[in-house]
Amino acid sequence: MTASPYHTPAGGLPPQTDLLSDRAVVTEAYTVIPRGVLRDIVTSVFPEWTGTRAWVLNSPVPGGAQTFSQSIVEVAPGGGSEAPEPQPEVEGFLFVTAGTLTVSVDGVEHTLTEGGFAFLPAGTAWSAHNRSDATTTFHWIRKRYQPIAGHAPAPKFGNERDIEPSPMPDTDAWSTTRMLDPQDLAYDMHVNVVTFKPGGSIPFAETHVMEHGLYVLEGKAVYRLNEDWVEVQAGDYMSLRAFCPQACYAGGPSNFRYLLYKDVNRQIVL
Repeated sequence: MTASPYHTPAGGLPPQTDLLSDRAVVTEAYTVIPRGVLRDIVTSVFPEWTGTRAWVLNSPVPGGAQTFSQSIVEVAPGGGSEAPEPQPEVEGFLFVTAGTLTVSVDGVEHTLTEGGFAFLPAGTAWSAHNRSDATTTFHWIRKRYQPIAGHAPAPKFGNERDIEPSPMPDTDAWSTTRMLDPQDLAYDMHVNVVTFKPGGSIPFAETHVMEHGLYVLEGKAVYRLNEDWVEVQAGDYMSLRAFCPQACYAGGPSNFRYLLYKDVNRQIVL
């Protein structure tokens, strides 16, 4: 059986004989949550959900990334929610890494499998259920929508495997699969899957206004965060504040891939 290209937390707890040292770190510029942190004891329970637990990776808190929340949600067979989103002004993006999730909007059901995604605009009435006999796991990104006159987003469903990756300029070692069109002003967030071939790199220190959430789906790399170089692997999560410098060198033997959230800055508010 072929291994899934999307790393999914297994939960559980390490043995009492393990050392406590790890790569987890929180700084003013960035946060790293290694996959070894995602254990049973740090899960959360969400209201209005049944048969569900979640690992909250990012939440707007003082000193952290302010524009979004991101969680890994695990739904047991038969679990789900008829009213997942408690705030009508908040939009959502779902990305399935294991199992099958049935998402309903306006009475129409959409079945998301591994790599499947759903964009749910603010104010959308939607539900999500695991109608299969296996556990379903997905990422749930939430953001307060910033409207712009003359542009209104619609729900969007698809699978990242069906989208042709766009190579970055002047290289075939780095490409981006864009699930939301960055040229469409209706969207105030981007969610992409970024892929580096072994040895590929971000060849300069990106420093810009967008906040980022990066979950490593596959492979390993050395990632530049502010003034530090940090080793990351499949299952690790990074949260970057605005203007945090970033770059990377991808290792091998497989591709280095991550699910990327970044906000769209509508205007500079003074």
